[in-house]
Amino acid sequence: MSERRISAGGWAASPVILFLLIGFAAPLAAIIVFSFMPPRTFGFGGQPTFENYVTIFESTTYISLLWSLGFAAMTVVILAFICYPVAYGLVRVFGRWSTLVTLLFVIPLFVSENVRLYGWLLFFIKNGVLLGSLKSMFGLDLESILFTRGIVLFGMVYVYIPFMLFPLTLGISMVPNETREAARDLGATRWQVFREVELPLSLPGLMIGSLLTFVLAVGAIAEAKVLGGQQIIPIAHDIEIAFTYAQNWPLGAALSVLLMLIVGALVLLVLRRVDLDRLLGRR
Repeated sequence: MSERRISAGGWAASPVILFLLIGFAAPLAAIIVFSFMPPRTFGFGGQPTFENYVTIFESTTYISLLWSLGFAAMTVVILAFICYPVAYGLVRVFGRWSTLVTLLFVIPLFVSENVRLYGWLLFFIKNGVLLGSLKSMFGLDLESILFTRGIVLFGMVYVYIPFMLFPLTLGISMVPNETREAARDLGATRWQVFREVELPLSLPGLMIGSLLTFVLAVGAIAEAKVLGGQQIIPIAHDIEIAFTYAQNWPLGAALSVLLMLIVGALVLLVLRRVDLDRLLGRR
């Protein structure tokens, strides 16, 4: 009977398994194999080589990777400091409705990221909404902060704030009120309750939000193109150039594999330290 059930379950799961193999595993395997092909080839018939990986570190291409990792890390840190107090306030004020209120922050995601970034471009551009208003109303002729590294970081923080806020709200809402009350009954101060009880218990939400934000931000490209004016070149831009204008598919594949390895290692490191069952309320 158990063998029949396993067999029936396997057949039922076969469409999903087939979809994952065709839509995920096969393209991933193709990229990995292609990264070992000779430069500027368009097939799998060449002699495998590590030349593409050597090229990444012998040229300045690795700088783009460092920029992407650095800006992604800074985005995570800034969002953690911004979103934690906001999420904490939402949970304490709205209680069980905090998750629903947090969903309101997802509404901007229904608008294209490029459209929102071009809105900020019009806001900060010389003689635009902000500087034009200051000039006409107060006579202040200020320089635009567009096309700087700071505005790129601002754009990334703006775009990825929902991905940090929602997991944080969920994590903080999972802290039992009974635990807070027990700590106060034992004489803990407000700061001690936060440091010893609330922060450690909400840490899984912070880690999930940081992981999600980092994975998305490390592949960001629109912020650098629209707001940064190519002041920095992210790794996603180099991958795009390698696959399109440079027509060097093996190099683009090698860059993609290197990025996947770094992000994958970070994902595994975080998931080993996070109890997803507890975070999702399963126990």
